Amino acid sequence: MLFNSIDFMLFFPVVVLGYYLLPHKVRYIWVLVSSYYFYMCWNAAYGLILFGTTGVTYLGARILDKGYHFKDRGLTDKQRKIVVALVAVICLSLLGFFKYTAFFLQNLQRIFSFLHITYTVPEFSILLPVGISFYLFQSLGYVIDVYRGDIQAEKNFLLYATFISFFPQLVAGPIERADKLLTQFSERHMFDYQKVKENLLLMLWGLFMKMVVADRIAIFVDAVYNDYANYGGWLLVIATILFAFQIYCDFAGYSTIAVGAAGVMGFTLMENFKSPYCASGVRDFWSRWHISLTGWFKDYVYIPLGGNRRGKFRKNINTLIVFF
Repeated sequence: MLFNSIDFMLFFPVVVLGYYLLPHKVRYIWVLVSSYYFYMCWNAAYGLILFGTTGVTYLGARILDKGYHFKDRGLTDKQRKIVVALVAVICLSLLGFFKYTAFFLQNLQRIFSFLHITYTVPEFSILLPVGISFYLFQSLGYVIDVYRGDIQAEKNFLLYATFISFFPQLVAGPIERADKLLTQFSERHMFDYQKVKENLLLMLWGLFMKMVVADRIAIFVDAVYNDYANYGGWLLVIATILFAFQIYCDFAGYSTIAVGAAGVMGFTLMENFKSPYCASGVRDFWSRWHISLTGWFKDYVYIPLGGNRRGKFRKNINTLIVFF
């Protein structure tokens, strides 16, 4: 279900109305059911992958939690490292399988052709689950936070599942942290006309960026890129410049709709884009573009690898690992 679809225009008011009419204690269950319905409208099988990821990370976090004892005894530091490593391998293996198997097989066939090896690589279609990167990174970040002792593991599985599947940010982010979003599902959100109005206008702005700007630019860009041999150099330059605005308005527009949709129900999501094309340099750009992903890699990959604390050479290696 796309944000810019008639289905969502019908779905969203029903969810908001039900959310404010239901008793506070069961609202998160309504959000959970609504989120799974939203996600499974793409493909029912997606729900199984989302549920499986949620189950694995929930169990891993409970085992890691300092207050949780496995077979009536605490885990050693080595055992806890094994648990978090196992959860990470499962999550990243899922991501790698769905996102890169087809890419790997296609390039393997090209290598064989280049080397004149007569072997046909088997072809099979893998349906990429929508938003898999976002909820896998969000759930893995949660497990790492529990491992570090930054937060305690959530004991209520349904509440945790709501955090992972929250429909406004499920498909295109932002990638939220448990200490910022998970706690909000236990808060009592009262209907605030002014706040609802402001967030509906924010959603409208996001729809404008997506449908009026990005989708209109895409018509010209696709026409040029799909037949670039028959277009002059200046048209290629113009198409490339416009493509930069197309991808920004498409992605930032979707994130803006997500922030607004969550805000209508009283939830606060982080800002994911902050005028990235006004950046003063490359480093500044990555602090403005897809901020939640940049922050995720900084906190969970770059800094644990040593960041910039071990000399310039190691810093450059760590940066290359993050971008790889």
